[in-house]
Amino acid sequence: MRCPAAIFLCLYSPLLWSSAAVAAEPLDTVQSIIESQIAAFLDDDAATAYAFASPAIREKFATEDAFFDMVRKSYAPVYRAGNFAFGRSKIVGDMVVQEVLISGPDGKDWTALYQLLRQPDGSYRINGVHIVRSAPGPEI
Repeated sequence: MRCPAAIFLCLYSPLLWSSAAVAAEPLDTVQSIIESQIAAFLDDDAATAYAFASPAIREKFATEDAFFDMVRKSYAPVYRAGNFAFGRSKIVGDMVVQEVLISGPDGKDWTALYQLLRQPDGSYRINGVHIVRSAPGPEI
């Protein structure tokens, strides 16, 4: 006996939706973390910004102040982000790489590649950021 396509879709579409929701969940989570950390930098809230750092980053920068000072000196586009938008993302096992397009304090455009790792408790923490100067787009 054959199952009509409409019945098949009715029976299995909830499974498809739940799969899409599971796939989107880490991206929603990491984007929220990135937004929150950028907001903390803009508010000069070292404790909150540091709270999103992975254990490996915390080993390199043992205090909130050391971490905050490093970001202020070496990551000005992230530290004082103007407008920003999320670009492409990639999930590889327990790691999510999220592209963030940022207008820096110097008025130049930057691309920040955030690497977030899932922790043993299921949360995500920022494990590194690589920033590069973005090439200007076409004139409009």
